[in-house]
Amino acid sequence: MISKANGGNGSGIQQLFSSAHAEGLLSPAGLQALTVVDLGAQIQAGLGVCVEDVQASEVVLVTVMPDDSGSISNAGHEKLVCDGHNLVLDALLASKQKDGVLFHTRYLNGNVLNPFRPLEDVVRMHSGNYRADQGTPLYDQAVVLLGTVLAKSQEFSGNGVPVRTVTLLITDGADMHSQKARAKDVAALVKDLQRAENHIIAAMGIDDGSTDFRRVFREMGIEDKWILTPGQKAQEIRAAFQVFSQSAVKVSQGAASFSRTALGGFGR
Repeated sequence: MISKANGGNGSGIQQLFSSAHAEGLLSPAGLQALTVVDLGAQIQAGLGVCVEDVQASEVVLVTVMPDDSGSISNAGHEKLVCDGHNLVLDALLASKQKDGVLFHTRYLNGNVLNPFRPLEDVVRMHSGNYRADQGTPLYDQAVVLLGTVLAKSQEFSGNGVPVRTVTLLITDGADMHSQKARAKDVAALVKDLQRAENHIIAAMGIDDGSTDFRRVFREMGIEDKWILTPGQKAQEIRAAFQVFSQSAVKVSQGAASFSRTALGGFGR
C-alpha cells in the first residue's frame, strides 16, 4: 500500500516519487532534484500521520517553513515569527473545515517541529522550541520541504483521497549555506507542483535592507502573486502572516475556493 512510505526508510519515498514521475506529475528535472542526494530520512521526518488514520473525505496540507537563521534573532524578529506561525494555526483552527487539514512545520535549517498532523495536535512555536541562531540553506531545505509535500500528497491521492496543498517558505535573506541544491532545482519542483493544479507555493521575504526577494523567489519558480515582502516593522510582518493565513483558510474551504485562490494569489 502506498502509505508504507511511513514505514521508516527512504525506499517507500523513492517509490512515491517514481510513481509521481510515471504519472507525469514529476518532471525528469524535478525527479533529479529529489534523488540527486538521499533525502529519504529528512522527508520521512515530516510525513507524520498515516493516511489510514485520517478519516476526512478530502485533505488539505498546510506547510510552513519558518526561518531560524541568526539574522532573524539579530533583527529582533524571533517572537514575530513565532506569533505569525501560530496566527496561521489559529486561523485554521477557527475554520469549519479544520478536521480535514493537516499541518507541517519544518524550520529553515531542517528541524521538524510538526510532522504532518491534525490541527488539534500541532505544537505551537515559542521560545522553548525555536531559536534563530543558524544559517540560510534556503535551496537545500526548500527541496526537502517540497519533496515532503509531494510525498504526502502522493500518499493520499494513491489511496483515493483528494488533496490540496498550500506551502509558505519564510526567510530574511538569500541562500547562503546550501550544499546540494540550486535555485533551478527548487524551480523544477515548484513548476511540477503548480502544473498539477492542486498546490500553492508561497514565499515571504522579510526585509533585510539589501536582498531583492522578488528576484530570489522568482528564480526559485515562485510566482509574483504568491510572494510577500514585508518590511522590518512588526505590524508589516504580522500583516503578511495574516494575508497568508487568509489564503490558507480559503484553500481549506473546498476545490472551488482553492481554484479561485490559486488564480488570484494574495490579491484575493
